[in-house]
Amino acid sequence: MARLLQAVALLWALCEAALAISFQLPANSRKCLREEIHKDVLVTGEYDVSEPAGQGQVLLKITDSANHILYSKEDASKGKFAFTTEEYDMFEVCFESKNPAGSGRVPDQMVVLGMKHGVEATNYEEIAKVEKLKPLEVELRRLEDLSESIVNDFAYMKKREEEMRDTNESTNVRVLYFSIFSMCCLMGLATWQVFYLRRFFKAKKLIE
Repeated sequence: MARLLQAVALLWALCEAALAISFQLPANSRKCLREEIHKDVLVTGEYDVSEPAGQGQVLLKITDSANHILYSKEDASKGKFAFTTEEYDMFEVCFESKNPAGSGRVPDQMVVLGMKHGVEATNYEEIAKVEKLKPLEVELRRLEDLSESIVNDFAYMKKREEEMRDTNESTNVRVLYFSIFSMCCLMGLATWQVFYLRRFFKAKKLIE
């Protein structure tokens, strides 16, 4: 059992390590990353920006879909951030390079960003110290929280599926009614054209 928990913990650690991404940030440019996160979820992150060649600096800003600033840092070089989401929303992490005019050609800066949320962002070492838990108990707590997170994700997906199904059914009913209305309009127009042409030809004495 202990070996199984160790293997799960190792796999979990490898998954966490894979969340870190790196990219090149050219001078006087802006790059953003977006991610959807559920409500009441702890989000933590760590960033590392290489030193600029000139007098430039990098601005880090984290905002939600309403453009509310959740975290902002001027001259960001290396640090951490954390916030808790209030609603299910799309969050944006932006790095913007600013270099003074006339600084010539400046090499691209390397940005390394690692973000964690939910169970990934929980500091189980701190919990173990506060609650005086054994390593096995810590792993059990981690697996319990992970299971709860998966269940919540499935519940949210089920809810979204029900909402989408209701929307599809409502749309299908509206399309059906609109099709029936269109057919009635076409039939009425065709009947009016027949009677109009019949009166026209009778007036011209082309038919009896």
